[in-house]
Amino acid sequence: MKSIRLREGKERSLLRRHPWVFDGAIARGSADSGETVRVESSEGQFLAWAAFSPTSRIRARAWSFDESQRIDAAFFRTRIEQALTARTFFEINSNGRRLIHGESDGLPGLVVDRYDDTLVAQFSSCGSERWKSTIVEALLSLTGLTRLYERSDASVRSLEGLPEATGWLAGSGQTAITITEHDWKLNLDVAEGHKTGFYLDQRDSRRKFADYTRRLQFQRVLNCYCYTGGFTVAALAGGAAHVTSIDSSGPAIEMAKANVALNGFDAQRTTMLDADVNTSMRQFLKEGRTFDAIVLDPPKFAPTVTHAERAARAYKDINRIALSVLAPGGVLFTYSCSGGISAELFHKIVASAGIDAGVDAFITERLGGAPDHPMTVNFPEGEYLKGLVLLKK
Repeated sequence: MKSIRLREGKERSLLRRHPWVFDGAIARGSADSGETVRVESSEGQFLAWAAFSPTSRIRARAWSFDESQRIDAAFFRTRIEQALTARTFFEINSNGRRLIHGESDGLPGLVVDRYDDTLVAQFSSCGSERWKSTIVEALLSLTGLTRLYERSDASVRSLEGLPEATGWLAGSGQTAITITEHDWKLNLDVAEGHKTGFYLDQRDSRRKFADYTRRLQFQRVLNCYCYTGGFTVAALAGGAAHVTSIDSSGPAIEMAKANVALNGFDAQRTTMLDADVNTSMRQFLKEGRTFDAIVLDPPKFAPTVTHAERAARAYKDINRIALSVLAPGGVLFTYSCSGGISAELFHKIVASAGIDAGVDAFITERLGGAPDHPMTVNFPEGEYLKGLVLLKK
């Protein structure tokens, strides 16, 4: 077994069971892509078994901190089984759910979602790529499913020196799927959609938005970065009189229209705009248009902390405009899915946006991802999605 030795003092994070080893922490040692290595302190103390990544800044990702552990097919089957068992403890009112959430489930670089009878997997690290066939076999065996589609096309693959890979790894057929979620249905396409086909992490937020709409009787709702209309359907289910939905993707807007129709809602209750959110909101502000409720769920502006400063300006700008076009007594659901933006920083950004807009608001709730997208005590980076519910004074 190959080993890597860390520089003096660089073992602290592994002793806290944080799974990442950065390139600058390594004094010596190397291995092939995805190969399991023994990670040792500067004094030769065992720290972890990890998958080596020759080109990534995260040079090794820990599989286990148990020196007696063997990293083999049985290890992956056990880890997957543990992840599936954990989901039985979560309240998930949908047949679309995340089964494996990377580091949080002890499987760095692996994400697996289930959409009805279909599994969709992303292998985004050298380690998960090396064990792909073993992982696929265990997933099919433990779930009893026969269809598994690969969506290893995230940009992070390039940082690992891996090419994009998509397509059926097991089974075949249509990639368009309809899932149920709470009181509604949603169409998606596992081959074409963002991530693995849909944003399952916002499942509980969509339910909460429907509940707010019903309770506060929102009439005019604005859904920014609407993608395929999940929050739009939730607002209509909650009784919103009219929902304006904006996204710069034409295909996403067409899917949003289809999802409105799928749930039996009158298309006249919606306006779908294939447009830039910033430009559209500025136009609303210029026209003096206001909304009773706004959803602001933008794409990832800051994938890492190095992008945080530029991203903060972008988040501040869109929140400033949103607060300006929100009617007094209106509600803003605002989110950041950027790993480089902490919950504390996001709060400060939104507060600064309110100051610039001359607006004050109550923070009524703090939101995160659905429970099948867990973070753990040892891996706080798992808290990538954070949200605030604001009631404008």
